[in-house]
Amino acid sequence: MKYLKFLFLGIFFGIVLIKAQLASWYRFEEMFLFESFYMYGIIGTAVLVGALSYQIITRFDIKALDGTPIHIKKKPFMLKAQMFGGLVFGLGWALGGTCPGPVYAMIGSGYSIYIVTLGAALLGTLAYGYLKKYLPH
Repeated sequence: MKYLKFLFLGIFFGIVLIKAQLASWYRFEEMFLFESFYMYGIIGTAVLVGALSYQIITRFDIKALDGTPIHIKKKPFMLKAQMFGGLVFGLGWALGGTCPGPVYAMIGSGYSIYIVTLGAALLGTLAYGYLKKYLPH
């Protein structure tokens, strides 16, 4: 019962993704073929909002709802690992037709074939957790 609000927030977010066509294979295809600015505009807006939010949180020492300070850890830049991860993510997105975020909305809207994409994403996450100690830092 404690996390029920998050379930409803996730359902609402999924409905927004579907209604705004942000979980549409056709929109992804248009984006990858550079035929439409729609998805690039959405992604660019999200990056801009995230950057502005980060600046506001760090500069004005914004606190969480429960009053605790928000600390955002700096992560080291690992060029090889990030390039490899981006390549694998992009290939999975292009081949699967969806990224891990909207895959739940796609399954919820009746596209049951995306269960395979979700399974592959979960398998990749498990493989990364197992192989992380062998990857270059």
